Amino acid sequence: MGGVCARFAEDHRPLLNFALLVLAYVAYVLVGAGIFSAVELPYEIQLRDELEATRRDFLANNTCVSDASLQELLARTLKANNYGVSVVGKRTHRNWDFVSSLFFTSTVLTTTGYGHTVPLSDEGKAFCIFYSVVGIPLTLFFLSAVVQRVMMLVTRRPLAHIPRRWAVSKAKFAAIHAAVLAGVVALVVLIIPAWIFFTIEQDWNYLESLYFCFISLTTIGLGDYVPGESHSTEDNPHRQLYKLAITSYLLLGLVCMLVLMETCVELPQMRRLRQRFYWDDLRELDAETAVIIEREHPSDACDRVIPSVSEQADTMRNGGRPYMLASPLNGKLN
Repeated sequence: MGGVCARFAEDHRPLLNFALLVLAYVAYVLVGAGIFSAVELPYEIQLRDELEATRRDFLANNTCVSDASLQELLARTLKANNYGVSVVGKRTHRNWDFVSSLFFTSTVLTTTGYGHTVPLSDEGKAFCIFYSVVGIPLTLFFLSAVVQRVMMLVTRRPLAHIPRRWAVSKAKFAAIHAAVLAGVVALVVLIIPAWIFFTIEQDWNYLESLYFCFISLTTIGLGDYVPGESHSTEDNPHRQLYKLAITSYLLLGLVCMLVLMETCVELPQMRRLRQRFYWDDLRELDAETAVIIEREHPSDACDRVIPSVSEQADTMRNGGRPYMLASPLNGKLN
């Protein structure tokens, strides 16, 4: 019985690995939901109680206002706030001037979608649908072209030349390169911009600023924090320029994040991990693809470690042959 089970497991290893992956992902989602519920539910209950107490105190201190009138005012206020129109404070700026519309367009096309500003009219909603149908695939195509060009400069060329020159394994160097790139990207598009937002946005602490940067560049876009929306024109006289700078930051930061993710996906360790979940034919196809890529982009001893000069000298003194790289010409002569 044990031999039959072992043979079945060996014959269906990719399927079993995939089933374990599905179970692990479902468990990860359920655990995340449980943690969020345990952490956030007490704060929600506390906030509801505070709002209810404030409403009761307001009605008690203003007997001329009925409960129904207050409920209607709050409902209209919340509905307007969902459309990006707030009655709190002196907010004289417009949500649909050209720069604000440009910011909205970038969040739609990159699928970030903060939700703080949405089309008010039926015409705007209809145009948003058709504009996104064309614009989102076009944006993905544009970002893919940009990312591939950047990848050639920061990942593929270093991986093709540096391991050979430094005499290190290509797989090891690829992992080190990805780790260094992750640190640089985190510093340039997360840590430093978060500090800048922390100094500009009066109501944000550093954690909230870092949270905004991460949520934005991962295109989650919850919309609970949007820069430039929490202060008046007097506090920020260059709001239009500020919005334009944020739009540029979001696009450039998204490119950096995509380059980092693409670099991690192309790691040899990740490729071997993915093959554990492939069918046999897909695994063979992936191996053939890797061979074709190596033929088109030869890297001269990809994963072999080239001995140093001193090691080659010791080999020659002991009567051995020095290490030589095979070349296409040597192959023809042989």
